Formats: sequence, structure tokens, C-alpha cells
Amino acid sequence: MEDKKNFGFGTQIRKSPFFDSTVKWGATGFSVYNHMYIPRDFGNPEQNFWNLINKAILCDVSVERQVEITGPDAYKFIQLLTPRDLSKLSIGQCKYVLIVNNEGGILNDPVLLRLGENHFWLSLGDSDILLWAQGVAINSGLNVRVVEPDVSPLQLQGPNSSKIMQKLFGESILDLKYYWLRELELDGIPLVISRTGWSSELGYEIYLRDGSKGNLLWEKIMSTGKEFDLQPGHTSSIRRIEGAMLSYHADADINTNPYELGLDRLVSLDTNINFVGKNSLKKIKENGIKRKQVGLILDCEPLERPNTTFWKIYKNKNEIGKVTSAVYSPRLKKNIALAMISIEEADIGNVLDVEKSFSMIKATVVNKPFYDPKKKIATVKI
Repeated sequence: MEDKKNFGFGTQIRKSPFFDSTVKWGATGFSVYNHMYIPRDFGNPEQNFWNLINKAILCDVSVERQVEITGPDAYKFIQLLTPRDLSKLSIGQCKYVLIVNNEGGILNDPVLLRLGENHFWLSLGDSDILLWAQGVAINSGLNVRVVEPDVSPLQLQGPNSSKIMQKLFGESILDLKYYWLRELELDGIPLVISRTGWSSELGYEIYLRDGSKGNLLWEKIMSTGKEFDLQPGHTSSIRRIEGAMLSYHADADINTNPYELGLDRLVSLDTNINFVGKNSLKKIKENGIKRKQVGLILDCEPLERPNTTFWKIYKNKNEIGKVTSAVYSPRLKKNIALAMISIEEADIGNVLDVEKSFSMIKATVVNKPFYDPKKKIATVKI
């Protein structure tokens, strides 16, 4: 089908298998992520948020590219890539992991899926881990194959998502536990289904394994979801900041280490497993961190949109850090933000100054996540 809107797209940036359907269903704005176009606008972001938390939304997240690792040494290799202990990772299970470089800096925070004894996918944030993994493989001495497969995920998120999934796949899909996966077909379309998602809500990711069937799959899901008020949508900055979910390049980058983010649980130093960056992470832990991620409440008029630049933070006129993500939460009726600041100023209740658009506003350090801190919504037993 011909594009109905002239977005000025070129061929150097890839389109997803669902592109035509997202345009048909109202996508009006795109950005680039992992060298692909991602729909970022289906109208009012606040309405998208309410659709997510009250109904269900379908999001094209093909930009979460997969790195597939297979071969006799695939398990040894995947453990080499991440500081998280994978010894208890079962076939059919997923885990949130970090990938760090030799200095302990974070390169990506993907979801790892184990499809077989020596068959893994890394479902990526926005950085070139395919190239990193291929480079590590060359020098590892391990027998592995590292490729990008023909796999493109959708996210079906929100309280009605389980009802839609039940109608698509039958009642047995309700047995799928949080952070587990299942290989299925839908009318001959090969899929992997996982109970995961970048929303902090109940939801599923639907990994298409045949890019030629993208628009067909999208239309089937939207048609099935009609009676449950399923809406086309995009990943919600409001909800992910409420849940303190990281956005790579904003809240973390190659110069950020896991301890600054409070992700100690994803680093296994007290085991005999070997992984890239282990010695550096040991030194970082021994020496202690100098800065820390915190939550902030910003005292100003409701933000019209999420911030797209880093805002400097001051204490007593001394620069101590930066706001990395900020948005107005219509549910909390507050401006909420994630920030990286000097650890000396990270105490809960500390009042700071934030420089925003040539003006100074007050900000108070608070606990994060801002909503549902124990993740009861996403992890609920259905």
C-alpha cells in the first residue's frame, strides 16, 4: 500500500513490518531508534496514557531489535556478555539484564529470552549490541553464531490485554507467568509470546518471526481487540517514568554504571562466573559511587511534553547533576522526573534547583518508582 502521508523517509533508516498499518491506524509522528522508524504519536499523549492504564494499547516496538545467539557455547557466551547470574535461567524464561563494557559502563539493558538450551535472544534498547556481541564473540574462543533474526515485536499492554490474548490464543495463555515466554502460531503466523513490556502495566510482547506478515498480524490483533476497546498507541513516557523504567541514552549510557542506578541485583560479583567488566565493577563497588539516580518532584506548571534535553541541577548554586527524564503525570497531578545527582545530595526530602528554559524551579528528592512501587499491576496472577 502507498504511504498516505509524506514523512520524507529514506531507505537508510528501516521501516518496521507493521509500518503501513500504523500509518493507517493514525500514526502522525515517528522518531528513530536502533536505525528504525518508531511511531511516537497517535494523537494526545495523555489520552494514550489513559488508554494504556484503563483499556489496552497495541504498540509497534519492532525497534527492539533482537540479537540471536546460538551454537554449542551459546550459554557460556551469553553469561560472558552480562554481569547477571544466569545459572537459574530456565528454557522458556526471560530476564532483565545489563550489558556492560570493560570499564563497567552500561551499553544496553535488554530483556534476555531463552528459547532453548543454547538459543537466546537479546531484545534491545537503543544501541548497537549486535556489533558488540559479534566483536566479543571473535575474541572469546567460543563456538557461537551471533546474528539478527527476522523477528519484530509488538507490545499489547493494559488491563484488557489478557482478555484479548485469551481470545487470540485460548484460555491456556492465561497460564503464562510474568517474564516467561511461549512459542505459538496465530493462523499460521509464527510467534513468540512473552509476558513482558515497557509499560509497568499488565501486558505481553508478541514477537513476529516472519516480517512479511506484519500488517496481517497487526490487523488481526486490532480486529480481535475491538470489543475490548483496544486502541493503537505508542510506548507511554508518562507511565514508564511513573514506573521509573530506564530509557537508554537518557537515564543510562556508556558512562553510567549499574550501582549508580541502584541495579546491584543485576551484578553477580560473589560468584565464579566470568563476564566482561567484572574487574571494573569490583573496583567501582569497593570505591563507592559518586552519584546516584533519584526521583524528583518538580514544582512548576504542568509540563506540556516530556523533556528532550538534560536540565542542570544545582544546590547552593553549585551544579550537582542533571534531570534525565521528566513528564507531567495526570494521574499523580505532579511533574515527575528521574535525575542523576551527586550522592551527597541524594537524601529523600532534599530541595534542589533545576534550570529549565532559562528559569529556575524547585525540585524535591523523592522515592522511586512514583507509582505501584512493588509492581503489583504487571506481575498480577491472572
